[in-house]
Amino acid sequence: MCGNNMSVPLLAEAVTVSGGKKETAAVIFLHGLGDSGHGWAEALTAIQLPHVKVICPHAPQIPVTLNMKMVMPAWFDLMGLSPDTPEDESGIKKAADNIKAIIEHEAKNGIPPHRIMLGGFSQGGALSLYTALTCQHQLAGVVALSCWLPLHKSFPSASNGYKNIPILQCHGEMDGTIPVQFGAMTAEKLTSIVNPQLITFKTYPGLVHSSCPQEMATVKEFIAKYLPEI
Repeated sequence: MCGNNMSVPLLAEAVTVSGGKKETAAVIFLHGLGDSGHGWAEALTAIQLPHVKVICPHAPQIPVTLNMKMVMPAWFDLMGLSPDTPEDESGIKKAADNIKAIIEHEAKNGIPPHRIMLGGFSQGGALSLYTALTCQHQLAGVVALSCWLPLHKSFPSASNGYKNIPILQCHGEMDGTIPVQFGAMTAEKLTSIVNPQLITFKTYPGLVHSSCPQEMATVKEFIAKYLPEI
């Protein structure tokens, strides 16, 4: 590994899982509010392809308005979890810039952006969608689990203009934190931003605000399809 991780703050601490072969692709996966990269690194290692590097950064510790200003790992501040709640615009944009810095670092070290996929769960999924749609590069795709599109009113004008980005959206039908209707509204909004034929929205009966083996199998298929071995 060449390059200096210290110049990219999130990378210095991130959980990075190397593939068994020469790495020609990468998945950057962002955890949810109050979590860390460790759990998702473990889940993704279970479905990892040998040529794909997995990078799971940890969010910084910040006060979160939704949780009585308690300090916890969060990519940006959250005021609420409904589509019309005020949003932390500057925090979202700053967080996206930090993820774009990881993409640039990987590109400098030999994995081009079109071989990099973003993914995330809940707040992390939200940030992965926003980052991919505003990144100056066309990425390989987005895995958006149990989430929404931040600053949705700024789209499609805020978009980078890349229409052909595959998006896999998955949501539990019993999600009490981010109701599945928000996921459906997000999928509908995405059709105005990217090629609707590249959007997959899957829901899982009985699944709450978490993941399940069937969902992870779908994620593995998606990664294999859009990050094939070369």
